Amino acid sequence: MTGNLRLHGFNNLTSSLSFNIYDICYAKTEEQRRAYIDYIDELYNAERLTQILKDVTNIIGAQVLNISRQDYEPHGASVTILIAEHELEETDPEQMEPGPGPLPETVVAHLDKSHVTVHSYPESHPDNGISTFRLDIDVSTCGQISPLKALNYLIHSFDSDIVTMDYRVRGFTRDVDGKKLFIDHDITSIQDYLAEDTKRAYQMIDVNVYQENMFHTKMLLKDFALDNYLFGTSRRDISFEEARDIEGRLRKEMLEIFYSRNMD
Repeated sequence: MTGNLRLHGFNNLTSSLSFNIYDICYAKTEEQRRAYIDYIDELYNAERLTQILKDVTNIIGAQVLNISRQDYEPHGASVTILIAEHELEETDPEQMEPGPGPLPETVVAHLDKSHVTVHSYPESHPDNGISTFRLDIDVSTCGQISPLKALNYLIHSFDSDIVTMDYRVRGFTRDVDGKKLFIDHDITSIQDYLAEDTKRAYQMIDVNVYQENMFHTKMLLKDFALDNYLFGTSRRDISFEEARDIEGRLRKEMLEIFYSRNMD
């Protein structure tokens, strides 16, 4: 860990954590699809996303330098926050560790260097009733602060059916003897930094390139209750045959996103 390394000058490694978070639903009619998109737009507007990114900034131990945010017409929102690293107390080594970080109900604060961004993409299929909402989140830091500390907070901040995550450490820094360090902490998988309830709730696949310090994890929610995916109606209002058809469409959508390919 960086807290135990003696470096020559500033730690200029760059750590980046990227998320794609997906929420899937079935909205049968055009009116229901519009209502779902409007609901998502209101739930994840620029103001709320800004607060989530401020919390991320606090969790990873940085300061906000600048905020740019925008709600788009007809749908979607974007927020970018420039951050900078705090002077960390030597008596607080936990602040320098990569993870796993707190859950939403236990957020603490401070942050400062690089940036955090979020972009939302609500979308619906005009024919089969499937609506998909995607959030792209990037947390990029340099120095001793780690984006991995925001991992659990972000996952718990959204109702996520599928999550894809990429973690990458770029560049190098030097120790006092001049030896290059291409990563400053031990990691075998992003899963090492996930809360236990998340590990139980999701099916996970790793694709890691250890020699390049690149780590990729995909998560698919295990439990499937049809009522959780119906917008504007309920399971009681549809026939068994229709319910089976809708479930097939939803599962196909989720598996295609999870495996990143179209399926018959």
